[in-house]
Amino acid sequence: MSKVKVIPCSGIGKVFGLMARETALKVANELKPNETETICLGSIVTGDADVKKKIEGHSCITIDGCPKSCSAKNVKIAGGIIKAQYRTVNEMKNHRGVDPGTATALTDDGWKIVDELCTKVCLNVDEILKEEK
Repeated sequence: MSKVKVIPCSGIGKVFGLMARETALKVANELKPNETETICLGSIVTGDADVKKKIEGHSCITIDGCPKSCSAKNVKIAGGIIKAQYRTVNEMKNHRGVDPGTATALTDDGWKIVDELCTKVCLNVDEILKEEK
């Protein structure tokens, strides 16, 4: 059984992109390291053959920072099967008035939101793996 791909946007220069990346990294490196892996969006966009092979026909979860949904669009183009799609900007709607941080550093509140999103992503991973058995 292959690992679920958790793919964040690049979102450089924006706090929402940082939140997306931190969520993906925490899921893949700490919370579900045996069940997930993350892939660099830049490698997908440039058409890296090895990366395309890892994604094509495989279950993916995308985490975008903004409504442009660059991760989701490019994973779809690469042939990935998007099982769940998140946008950190949407997660912020549940936290109006909260300062999540800057493009380079999250506040404590920003980390709390990342943790909430990690919980959602981990639940999706469990559901996907149960489906694939």
